[in-house]
Amino acid sequence: MFEGIEFLNKEVFWLLALLPIALVWYLFKQNKQNAELKMSSIKGFKVTNSWLPKLKHLLFALRLLALALLITALARPRTVDVSSRTNTTKGIDIVMAIDVSASMLAKDLKPNRLEALKEVAADFIKERPNDRIGLVEYAGESYTRTPITSDKGIVIRSLEDIKYNNIIEGGTAIGMGLATAVNRLKDSKAKSKVIILLTDGVNNSGFIDPKIASEMAVEFGIKTYTIGLGSNGMALSPIGILPNGTFQYGRVQVEIDEALLEEIANVTGGQYFRATDNQKLEEIYGEINKLEKTDIEEFKFYNYEEKYRPLLLLSGMLLLLEILLRSTIFKSFI
Repeated sequence: MFEGIEFLNKEVFWLLALLPIALVWYLFKQNKQNAELKMSSIKGFKVTNSWLPKLKHLLFALRLLALALLITALARPRTVDVSSRTNTTKGIDIVMAIDVSASMLAKDLKPNRLEALKEVAADFIKERPNDRIGLVEYAGESYTRTPITSDKGIVIRSLEDIKYNNIIEGGTAIGMGLATAVNRLKDSKAKSKVIILLTDGVNNSGFIDPKIASEMAVEFGIKTYTIGLGSNGMALSPIGILPNGTFQYGRVQVEIDEALLEEIANVTGGQYFRATDNQKLEEIYGEINKLEKTDIEEFKFYNYEEKYRPLLLLSGMLLLLEILLRSTIFKSFI
């Protein structure tokens, strides 16, 4: 009955404790008012079985019910309709620059570095519902896979389609990957602009020096988080292509230019991370997710609808009914 209803003045319900006291008082008073007449015989008297005297207690019941309704009305019952609206007060534009060179097929992460990255990056994207995200691929050269967009479905589908191919020139052009990401963000009007640059190697290709690219990022106010992907020591990596077109794998020393990645991160105000396994990679993206928070302002609107008026009306009607019955039908019994 009271589902979805709140009472503004709950303390008024303490008055309901007076009703049992009033009932006890009424019963005690009735016993005192009942007169007794003892007769040896009632022969010669006409006996009538009227039901009206038995119903006179209905008057008091009506009064108690009216008082209960009045107390409930004083408690101010009302329904509350809450609606909310959120406003993103500090949007973030993010570009993820992903190394897609052949070494990303190394199996030190499961099932390989590239697939492990795609899985973790997809979860990261899903946890950024209020930000715009874009994708850049690079190996020996770089290009924009997805411009920054708020449509996470497009970004995730594009991420899932990333794979190694021999169309892109071989090598690892960290400078070009970073420069392409900067180019996607330089005209952004977002309050914060972020690049997440991931590589598993050293800069050995491209015509843009990584230090020049990082200076461009600083000029446009773009923070860069760098991730070095790969286990320490040796890793099972592609070393050649067999006649059937598949890769031949062998144990290869993992080489990551950590000094360069640290410098890029420090210059641009970001951080450098090293991911040596799947769990560490997941933790890194979780840490970046915490560091780059989007401020959300939430507005709540409350619509109150008072419910005490019907209770007051019903209480008044019961009191009027009691007075009417007391003055008419039950007048001779009171």
